[in-house]
Amino acid sequence: MQTALTIATQGPGLYEFTGQACQFVQRCQVDTGLLTIFVRHTSCSLVIQENADRDVKADLDEFFARLVPENMPWLRHTLEGPDDMPAHIKAALTQVSLSIPISAGSPVLGTWQGIYLFEHRRAPHQRDVVLHLST
Repeated sequence: MQTALTIATQGPGLYEFTGQACQFVQRCQVDTGLLTIFVRHTSCSLVIQENADRDVKADLDEFFARLVPENMPWLRHTLEGPDDMPAHIKAALTQVSLSIPISAGSPVLGTWQGIYLFEHRRAPHQRDVVLHLST
C-alpha cells in the first residue's frame, strides 16, 4: 500500500506530519508491518524528533544554521541562490527516508516522537513525500 503527501513549507524549519502518517496506516488496516517514508527532494529531509516542546524545533533550526551557514565562499554550486548548497549539505547530514515499525495497527513511535519534514530552503515549497506500508 502506498500514498503520497504534499507538504507545503514556508521556509526553514520542521513541519510535522505524524497525524497524516498515522491516518494512512489506520486506513491500510495492517496489524504488523513496516512504514517507509521517502521525500523526493534533495534540499529537505526527514527526521523523527520531539514534538512536545517547541524549543526543540527552534534549537535544531539554529544548530543547522550555524553548522552549515549560507555564503561559504568555497562553494561551487551557487546558481540557485546562497541557501541551496547549504540545504543539500543539511539534507546529506540527515535522512531522506525513514523506516517505522507498525504494531497493533499503529506506528511504533515513542511518547514524544513526531515525524517531520525538515525544510532547508528559505523559499516556500511544495514537498512530495511517499508513504509505503509493507507487511
